[in-house]
Amino acid sequence: MAERSFAKEVQQLKIGAGEEFRGEGILAITKALLENGVGYVAGYQGAPISHLMDVLADAEEIMADLGVHLEASASEAAAGATLAASVHYPIRGAVAWKSTVGTNVASDALANLSSGGVTGGALIIVGEDYGEGSSIMQERSHAFAMKSQIWLLDPRPNLPSIVKAVGDGFELSEATNTPVMLEVRIRSCHVHGRFTASDNKRPPMTMADALNKPQRDTNRIVLPPASFGHEQEKVKVRWPAAIRFIKERKLNEHFGPEDGKIGIICQGGMYNSVMRSLQRLGLADLYGETTIPIYCLNVTYPLIRDEVVDFCAGKDAVLMVEEGQPEHIEQAIGDMLYKAGGTAKLEGKGLLPMAGEYTGQVLLDGITAFLRTYSPALLPDAERAPNDPEEKIELPDLTGAVPQRPAGFCTGCPERPIFAAMKLVEQEHGEHHIAADIGCHLFSILPPFNLGATTMGYGLGAASASAFNVKADKRPIAVMGDGGFWHNGLTSGVGNAVFNQQDGVILIVDNYYSAATGGQDILSSRANNKSRSTRHPITAAVKGMGAEWVRQIDRTYDVGKMRDTLAEALTTEAKGPKVIVASSECMLNRQRREKPVIAKAIKDGKRMVKPRFGVDEDVCTGDHACIRLSGCPSLSVKKLDDPLRDDPVAAIDNSCVGCGNCGEVAEAAVLCPSFYQADVTHNPGKFEVRVAGWRRGIIGWFQRRREARRLSFGAKA
Repeated sequence: MAERSFAKEVQQLKIGAGEEFRGEGILAITKALLENGVGYVAGYQGAPISHLMDVLADAEEIMADLGVHLEASASEAAAGATLAASVHYPIRGAVAWKSTVGTNVASDALANLSSGGVTGGALIIVGEDYGEGSSIMQERSHAFAMKSQIWLLDPRPNLPSIVKAVGDGFELSEATNTPVMLEVRIRSCHVHGRFTASDNKRPPMTMADALNKPQRDTNRIVLPPASFGHEQEKVKVRWPAAIRFIKERKLNEHFGPEDGKIGIICQGGMYNSVMRSLQRLGLADLYGETTIPIYCLNVTYPLIRDEVVDFCAGKDAVLMVEEGQPEHIEQAIGDMLYKAGGTAKLEGKGLLPMAGEYTGQVLLDGITAFLRTYSPALLPDAERAPNDPEEKIELPDLTGAVPQRPAGFCTGCPERPIFAAMKLVEQEHGEHHIAADIGCHLFSILPPFNLGATTMGYGLGAASASAFNVKADKRPIAVMGDGGFWHNGLTSGVGNAVFNQQDGVILIVDNYYSAATGGQDILSSRANNKSRSTRHPITAAVKGMGAEWVRQIDRTYDVGKMRDTLAEALTTEAKGPKVIVASSECMLNRQRREKPVIAKAIKDGKRMVKPRFGVDEDVCTGDHACIRLSGCPSLSVKKLDDPLRDDPVAAIDNSCVGCGNCGEVAEAAVLCPSFYQADVTHNPGKFEVRVAGWRRGIIGWFQRRREARRLSFGAKA
């Protein structure tokens, strides 16, 4: 169950030529694929293109009507290998994933694909996850494109440019027999806009046609001696063809006056931010008119030497706006200008930071510094002189006043009790080396759990503990999620552990979905999926790999059972890997599924009971151990009016979803029994209303009696 449905939005994909398409970037990309006669699409979810895969899934029937096949790939490697269909057949194919991690996983397939080349257009849509909103290591796709000679498009972040880039990418791929990478940043994926649509096109050759008429060309297969010729073909044939295509189609754009003493070269994806900075300096307007010449690289690889040299001719200085490091484009342009005898001063990294996201303020500061050095007359008077260090505005230090908000598990997350149990085991058996993995469970490395030492990649948690397969007093623990398990962990983790007779513990967190990437279904999902095969137990796969010590826990909120099972795994005399599959549904997906049903039932007058939890203030000791062992966002503290109790007590706010983890932790850890459960009944029956009235009356009588005694005691004192 994906976190968002696009069932309504995808109906726009049916509109024809001349009609106006409105929506966000990921919808526009899907429409562009259909308009350009794509024959098949594959991919693996991951921000910022997770929603692209959700759109494709919701549009599967529309695509099928056009003869387009959709493959929900098991990994980026599987998606990359899907492009093999375009090697021998004139069929356009597209794949999508989160980069750079997805590109790393798919690297073997992509390297072979780019070596042998393609016949049909092959488009790789990568969600460039770089900057402060990123969830991965800070790297760029650019280096991989250069390494394997895959052309790299980086369109301006507006819908017409993105849609055009899809068509240009397919045509460039076919004209050069080379796969093309389309880089879309998070702003491109989610930018809203409009464009004039074209008719959707059925692929001239469908996948069924290809199966009925198989073709092969041994020159396209990566095997010596053909592979030696591939390298020569890349340099002598494909590269010149790409240069000609990019120049003739004018894929790179020029803005502003033709002449000028200074200029700016920018990646297409940075164009909007550059223009915004110029607007703030009074050098551009809202409609894209600028007084400074701009050379916008919608194709960042390969670079066009003639265009670069011509743009820089007659200029005193040029600023290269290139987000991320190392400065691949700046180095290449510097080499071009040097060999051409250019005299323009090339600036870039230095006036702009070497690393980090180029936010609006970062670009404003860098462009201002560039103009101040080379053309101060263009700047407003207040910006012409360098800033006086003594007049620097000192921002207040808010670290002491504003609490930090590190990432953490959602309210009611079924993974929280797993790590609470692990902390309890730690109290009895000491600390262990814990290899973490990619997924929601990685939040365990932060307070209050502070568990986990490394994360090597999606599904590589168990593999990253392999070096610890030695005789010692303690066993290593490896954690991976169900998404990572099916992505990579079954073979590289469990299979590797069985083969090498590892003695460690492998904990597989099964929350029924690929939750961290948006709640997409996977092989072990419990939901019925009309176009995918689900309900394949992880335990069956693990046992099929040869693991013998396997335990299934069907309710992770049972902290006591989780603790005991972990302790058994760490102390058993059994040989081989000890595998625990801990299963409970992702609370976010469960809420998305149940809330509409419950709301409708209540509206229809049906009786519904919703559990809520609270803390008895009179019982709570105020030591907050429950918070330290749970970390639930709904658990907080509050100050009592009682003058005899200085310490605040635990309290549960209205974000509670009734999972019961707080009480389970308190019981397993033998804490104070202050938690209670209260059932909220909607649309109760007449007898229930009568009983509730009796209860309120009896409780009220006892409360009034206690209050009277308290006042009487106070008067006597």
